[in-house]
Amino acid sequence: MNGWFTRNRVIGLALALFIALIDQIVKWYVLGPLALRSQPNRKIELLPFFDLTYTENRGISLGMLQATSMEMRWLLVLLTATIALVVLIWMMREKLMGDIIGLAMILGGAIGNIRDRWNLGYVIDYADFHIGTFRPFLVFNVADAAITIGVVIILARSLFLRDKDETDSEEPPAERPVES
Repeated sequence: MNGWFTRNRVIGLALALFIALIDQIVKWYVLGPLALRSQPNRKIELLPFFDLTYTENRGISLGMLQATSMEMRWLLVLLTATIALVVLIWMMREKLMGDIIGLAMILGGAIGNIRDRWNLGYVIDYADFHIGTFRPFLVFNVADAAITIGVVIILARSLFLRDKDETDSEEPPAERPVES
């Protein structure tokens, strides 16, 4: 079992837990000290292009698969937990730090959002990026950002770096004995 917990994988697990923890701390701050949930339609302008706006996301990615019943809520918990388990297994099979980092970001974000859905029945979103009235993204959270960045890392590595990484890590062919 020692082969499973290499330095890179332990770093990946620590990163996933760190992301989940930061996500939950920021959500606590939005709900607690900032009290955004208790004041409907309240926005806090942090920058001319970034506000804190409380929303409850009862669906998954882009609001799809809305949890309109208790059964659907638990089905979404099960679905997202299964995806997180697949990502964890995938991460524990990887050796290269770049792949592990991307998967760890996805895993950490998934853990943060699964915890919300488990405890509350929805995911807390608050980050509202906009350019004037144009909003290129839905309101999101730290977990969503980590998942998105992790997916981009995995896609970029698979499209642009995979062949190079595999050839770099290959062992040179063994020398054949010379026949006399």
